[in-house]
Amino acid sequence: MPKALSDDELLDTAALGESLRALARRGVVRRYRAQLLLIEEGDVGDTLYIILDGRLRSFAAGDNGREITYGTYGAGEYVGEMSLDGGPRSASVMTLQPSACAVVTRATLKQHIAEHPEFAFELLAKVIRRARAATLSAKQLALNDVYGRLVLLLNALARSDAAGRRFIDERLTHLEMANRLGCSREMVSRLMKDLQRGGYVVPDLERWLLPKTLPARW
Repeated sequence: MPKALSDDELLDTAALGESLRALARRGVVRRYRAQLLLIEEGDVGDTLYIILDGRLRSFAAGDNGREITYGTYGAGEYVGEMSLDGGPRSASVMTLQPSACAVVTRATLKQHIAEHPEFAFELLAKVIRRARAATLSAKQLALNDVYGRLVLLLNALARSDAAGRRFIDERLTHLEMANRLGCSREMVSRLMKDLQRGGYVVPDLERWLLPKTLPARW
C-alpha cells in the first residue's frame, strides 16, 4: 500500500495553480473515504472544498430515487462555490474514491480576496463556466433523445493518442452514464450493446476504444 501523502505534499500537487494553492494553504486539509456525502443539496453551508487528491461527483436526486450527475471533479478543482452567497446548496457532492480536500470557509475566502483581488475574477470565471455547462446540459436534455445525449457524452470524454486512435480512459459504468444523461441504466445498456455490436465502441481493459465515428442517429 503506498504511503499516504502529508498535508504539505498534497498542497504542493502540480494540479493546483499558484493562486489556488495560496488559498488552499489558508484552509484545513481533510481526508475522506470513498462514497462519503460531503455536501447535501438544500443544506446551508459556507465552505469551499478545494480538491487535492481523489475524485468527487456533483449530483441531484429526485423523489423517485433517480439521480442526475452534473459533473465529476479531480485535483486542482473545487466545489461548493455556489453557496458562498449564504444560500442553500444547489447540489449534493460525494467522494467517488478516497479523497483529500482543503476546506476553506467563507470568511477565509473573503480575507483571501481582499489580499488577492485578482482571485475574485478566477472564481467568477469558474461560476460562469459551470453555469454555461448547466445551461448546455439542460438544452441537450430538452432537444436530444437519449442516444443523442449518449453520443455527446462519449465524444466529450474521448481523447486521441499519438497514433490518432480515439479512446475514453474514464470507463464509466452504465449506471454512471445514465445518471449523467437523465435516463435509465437499462436504456444505456441497450444502446451501448448496440454500439459494441456495430464496432463503434470496444471495451479495452479499463478504457473504451472508439475505432469509428459514432453515428449521429441510431
